[in-house]
Amino acid sequence: MEEKKRPEDRAVRIDHRQVRALAQPLRMRLIGALRVVGPSTATALAEMLGTNSGATSYHLRQLAEVGLVVEDPNLGTGRQRYWRAAHDVTNWESSDFDDDPDSRAAIEWLEADYVRFFAGHAERWFAQRHQWSPAWRDAFGMGDFFMRIPVDRLEAIKEEVFAVFERHRDETDPDDPGAETVQLYLAALPMDAAFPRPTPPSTEEKQ
Repeated sequence: MEEKKRPEDRAVRIDHRQVRALAQPLRMRLIGALRVVGPSTATALAEMLGTNSGATSYHLRQLAEVGLVVEDPNLGTGRQRYWRAAHDVTNWESSDFDDDPDSRAAIEWLEADYVRFFAGHAERWFAQRHQWSPAWRDAFGMGDFFMRIPVDRLEAIKEEVFAVFERHRDETDPDDPGAETVQLYLAALPMDAAFPRPTPPSTEEKQ
């Protein structure tokens, strides 16, 4: 039996123009929806995201201008246009935009919106988790782990974890009837943000 081969990820390291175009709530949702459900029309996306087709059409065109979505000519018929995500993966580092205040503000908004989306995603899961089987309820979930490490070790951990994600994805048949589409998150945050260290007393206070 011939093994199914998955095409290589179409990854993009977003630039200053693209990050400014992405810093809008509906555009972020459009990219995510197209990556999850595949090519779709503005009308279908509007229904999925609870908005109107005029808004989705406008924002799809804005994303197309910076190369983040493209038309799929193989699916369109007449005036009906199908759009697809131009990439499967979006990459960036926050420091990529340190030289441009507008782009830095855009990436900071983007990262904050990502956290808001995660929080909403988790809340929706908790509200509906009892609709799932015990096996899936046990498999889904969250956890954390504390460690004290240097920055190069943290970068190595992130690379290794994403490599594990990719290996399991590539070894899984997407047509398996027992498979579900899941989103795995990786967050690495300094504990000082949760438990600030006490400020050392000043010299005067020590005296």
